[in-house]
Formats: sequence, C-alpha cells, structure tokens
Amino acid sequence: MELIKKYFPDLTNEQVNLFSKLFDSYKYWNEKINVISRKDFHNFYKHHVLHSLSIAKFTEFNKNTRILDAGTGGGFPGLPLAIMFPECQFTLVDSIKKKLKVINAITTQFNLKNISTVHSRVEEYNEKFDFVVSRAVTKFPSFVKWVSKNIYSEHKNDLPNGIIYLKGGEMKEEIKPFKDDMIIYPINDDFSEEFFETKKILYLPIHK
Repeated sequence: MELIKKYFPDLTNEQVNLFSKLFDSYKYWNEKINVISRKDFHNFYKHHVLHSLSIAKFTEFNKNTRILDAGTGGGFPGLPLAIMFPECQFTLVDSIKKKLKVINAITTQFNLKNISTVHSRVEEYNEKFDFVVSRAVTKFPSFVKWVSKNIYSEHKNDLPNGIIYLKGGEMKEEIKPFKDDMIIYPINDDFSEEFFETKKILYLPIHK
C-alpha cells in the first residue's frame, strides 16, 4: 500500500482506505477462487494494483467517462481504476464467471457503485464506451479487431477515444500495423521498480 501512496500522494482518505483493504479482500477470495497466482500474491500491490494505475499516470478521465475493461480476469486494471476515478463508469467483462464472482463480491463489500460486470466473450459484446482498457489478454491486432466496435465516435476527454492496453516484453511485430497512429508510453517513466522496466502502455485512438 505504501507504493500506492508513494506515487499517488493526493489520494482522498476514502481512496486510501479502499486501496488499503484490497489486499485482504483479494487474499480471502483468492484462496477460494484462484484469480491471481498464489506464488506472486506478495507482489499484489506492485504487480496488479500499481500496474493498473499506470493508466492514471498516462491520462485522467473526465467525469462520466465510460470505460470497458475487456478480459478483466480478477478485476485488473478496471477495479483499481474505478477507485481512482469514482465519477467514471466501469464495465468489467470476462468469459469466466467465477472470476466475476470475486469482483462482484469485492465491489459489493466496498460499495463501489461505478462498477458493473458482464459475463461474455469480449468479441461478442457490443456495448459502446469512450475507452477500452485491458492487460495483455491476447495479441494486440486480435484485440483491436475484437473491441474497435465498442468505442464511441463522440469524444468527451482531451485524449481521443480509443484503446489503452497494458503490455510487456517484445511487441515490435504486434504493433507494426498501428505504429503510425499509436502512442507507446513507457511505464518506467513514472514507476522506478524493476518490474516496470519493460512494461508499456499502448494507446491507439480509434477513428470513426
């Protein structure tokens, strides 16, 4: 939790309280339904919460922005972002129902009114949003093909509507078709931990 306060010193007391409670809540549920590698759970804040919040360093979402977390898994990046941006609406979609059970339990416990979940394959889900966020659920070209349909043409943020994708490792070939339109944002510009050395945010505006 100290990592979160280190990089986000202006959190409200309510946000600090919620982020502080996340560890115990996920630990409880993770012992019942494995949504985070148990070997890696001690890195919960760094590898999952802070990684998700790198998007909040890249951009701020205006009030009433609608954001889809496509292939949310255990709720990342959507759930930490929903705490960070309480005036935005987040829809977390995943094809594995038991993972959504964990998210639903935690959002109910924390009384997070700006999160809803949908049990669906992303490619079959057709609601529209301002942004789609995700954490490397598949090869980037496939992801773009799946979710381009989910993005509104009308913008309400300084950043044009599009895809914000957390990705690590080698990606040169994956992003080649989009390199003229894409912004690649190195997360280690903001976070100094070794874990983030190869982590990037891929931002692709979707032109209508």
